[in-house]
Amino acid sequence: MKVIVTGRNLVITEAIKDQVEKKLSKFDKYFKSDVEAHATFSTQKNKHIVEVTIPLRNGTLIRSEARTDDMYGSIDEAIDKISRQLRKHKTRIEKKFHGSDSIKFDAIPDREEGYKEPAIVKTKRFGIKPMMPEEAVLQMELLGHDFYVFLNGETDDVNVVYKRKDGDFGLIEPYL
Repeated sequence: MKVIVTGRNLVITEAIKDQVEKKLSKFDKYFKSDVEAHATFSTQKNKHIVEVTIPLRNGTLIRSEARTDDMYGSIDEAIDKISRQLRKHKTRIEKKFHGSDSIKFDAIPDREEGYKEPAIVKTKRFGIKPMMPEEAVLQMELLGHDFYVFLNGETDDVNVVYKRKDGDFGLIEPYL
């Protein structure tokens, strides 16, 4: 696996680069040799952030993000999250990538003891009215939710506004 290390407004030392390459090398047994892993480092409000993304050939991403007070702790946490994702979703990954030439299924360990397959336990139905994204943000905050689904009055498309970790808001606009 090829590892691409970048830093956002941060100089990456050789020690950090070596550490992330060493930790990601344990996933070599899961993926073919031509798969790339992207590790992005940044800091924000005294937190060290590590984002690890492994794009596969069919467009699927395996991704994790960790924020801790220590860069090495963030690396460990991000790697652990990817490991748990692979174990937890082994069956789904096998079905989705059956016959894929970018992932090795026999190397992925079985699910943890006591794992319960997630299920949809509740369905909500609600009417949506056309509104502007700014109005949707206001409605979302009034409801105390982290996201809000609405019909965009300008485009007549279903959109989603959501609250970002940095306190700002995001808008998701689907396209075909």
